[in-house]
Amino acid sequence: MSTVRPRVFKKNLLQAPHAGQIIKVDFNKAALTSKTKLLNFVADLTEKVKLEEADIIVSGGRGLAKPENFQLIRDFAAALGAAVGSSRPCVDEGWIPYSHQVGQTGKTVCPKLYIAVGISGAVQHMAGMQTSDCIVAINDDPSAPIFQIATYGIVGDLFKVVPALTQQLKNG
Repeated sequence: MSTVRPRVFKKNLLQAPHAGQIIKVDFNKAALTSKTKLLNFVADLTEKVKLEEADIIVSGGRGLAKPENFQLIRDFAAALGAAVGSSRPCVDEGWIPYSHQVGQTGKTVCPKLYIAVGISGAVQHMAGMQTSDCIVAINDDPSAPIFQIATYGIVGDLFKVVPALTQQLKNG
């Protein structure tokens, strides 16, 4: 038996109808009932678009330097109609909730467009987004590993590039 996390591979198209045999098995439902009791559910109101379902994701990384700078990512994502993602260091530092984390220990995503802003491209992060159709990386380090898998790369200061792109999108 093996398992694979959702969106690690692209879905195959159904090719031909398959026939199978249904085998009914009686089981003791009480033995499988969980002893866990749900006390409360707290919704993450910061996640406006679910990462797993998003066609476009804009993710921010440590290159943002401080939590307040995540507003650049939120504004850019809003202009694109995109979901907001993050690398693990930003979540670990408390800049953004865990529900936005993309990577091996976060969510695996496969959007049509993934924009990595200020993300160097650690193996753990790339494991969660490398199957994206188009990857755009914005980083001031031309040797950042993210450029190895990026479809398009912008080597530049994210604090200049992202506001310029956001403004251009808002102007139409």
